[in-house]
Amino acid sequence: MNTLNRIKRSVANRSDDVLLRSEFDQFGSAAQVGRALRELLMDGTLVRLGLGVYAKAKPSVLTGKPIPVRPLEVLAPEALNKLGVAVMASRLTQEYNAGRSTQVPAGIVFNVGRRRIARKLGFNGKAIQYEHA
Repeated sequence: MNTLNRIKRSVANRSDDVLLRSEFDQFGSAAQVGRALRELLMDGTLVRLGLGVYAKAKPSVLTGKPIPVRPLEVLAPEALNKLGVAVMASRLTQEYNAGRSTQVPAGIVFNVGRRRIARKLGFNGKAIQYEHA
């Protein structure tokens, strides 16, 4: 069985929607894994959220192009947790949820504490932002 089929089967059997490239290192060399992931991106099985971060995909109802199976607001914290970053709701989201504000927070912002993060995650022009406590 070749690397592409092994990775394809592994993606289908996983329950989580976010996948890191490092999770596929056991299936072959870096070049083989890269080619297999690129093939899965082209056929619409996966979409890329960032460098080495992928999500399962489904066809869009409107355009037919591949989109993530869940919204970016749900996938980004899952990806950051896999990368070892503790994620909390932003200050504005906390105020809205507590009833201290009536303004709905715009954009996708996550509080990462005092940690400095340079990783960019996003899809189709929507990117997440980081807030420091």
